[in-house]
Amino acid sequence: MSAATFDADALHFEIQSLEKRMTGVDFWKDQEAAQKVLQRRKRVESDIDLIKNLKTQEEDARVLVEWLAQGEDVGADLESALAAFGSLVESAEFQKMLGGEHDRANAILTINAGAGGTDSQDWAEMLLRMYLRWSEKRGYKRDVTDVQEGEGAGIKSATVLLQGEYAYGYLSAEVGVHRLVRISPFDANARRHTSFASVFAWPEVDEDIKIEIQDKDLRVDTYRSSGCGGQHLNVTDSAVRITHLPTGLVVSCQNERSQIRNRDLAMKVLRARLYDLELQKQRAKLEAVESAKKEIAFGSQIRSYVLHPYRMVKDHRTKHEVGDVDRVLDGDIDAFIKATLIGRVKGTLRQNAIDEERD
Repeated sequence: MSAATFDADALHFEIQSLEKRMTGVDFWKDQEAAQKVLQRRKRVESDIDLIKNLKTQEEDARVLVEWLAQGEDVGADLESALAAFGSLVESAEFQKMLGGEHDRANAILTINAGAGGTDSQDWAEMLLRMYLRWSEKRGYKRDVTDVQEGEGAGIKSATVLLQGEYAYGYLSAEVGVHRLVRISPFDANARRHTSFASVFAWPEVDEDIKIEIQDKDLRVDTYRSSGCGGQHLNVTDSAVRITHLPTGLVVSCQNERSQIRNRDLAMKVLRARLYDLELQKQRAKLEAVESAKKEIAFGSQIRSYVLHPYRMVKDHRTKHEVGDVDRVLDGDIDAFIKATLIGRVKGTLRQNAIDEERD
């Protein structure tokens, strides 16, 4: 939600414009476009309700302050009202931080095991579970479109489509390398191991955004899905792997029984990655001019999860720490996301990371 979103007059004007479009004779002829208008209307109405609630709670608090000044016994009520108002303001500011072009979009999340063999593959699977648990708590729809099983344990990589408001905005704060320190359950000598896995997120690209993909630029391979076996194991070549020849990007999907459905999902991921590639080119041009403002790039260690010799999760960009590692690994990562978004707005992420390296 951008700063302009807090302009009630602008929001009411947008609502009127949307409702005018909805009354058009041809509005429902394009079902997909109509749904997008309805979704936008719902979001604008939500922003208007937020402004109304802010104004109402502010007025209520002011009245209680006046009564308290007149000697009325409303101290407890005022304390409660201020707490509620503060919580609502915090929520509004949190939404305002997610004001990027795609922050409200669905997210395509990828997790890849780093060097370290079985331990890193196990760590990648632990991260996958963490994000699935987090998304479950937020009520997001989750679709694990591809999983490459590890050798012996864990996973080599996974791709997940997370559908829900602000999914990309939140997960953009998680992009980077995540580090695990623990006594390895795969080491017969019970030695301490350090494992790495990378996390990246793309916004699900709107179909209206023109990303030109020509059939001649694609190589489509089909193969039999690999999985846990049993009734869910496909016995036909329904899995799809698509290679975009000009860029070398490779995406795959094996989650669905239908080859057509797997191809559609794989193309969705490819579109998102090609769009992100174009954004990276644009960012590279800006960063060449403003290199001093560059934040931590993908591939940098952003967070450490330590299980031995002590227990702690620490984000190196924000210096936010939590001692309850189990709770974090069970999906309780909102505090880390919030700290990162605040640091991004304040421009402190890079400096914190530099200080961390010096320490």
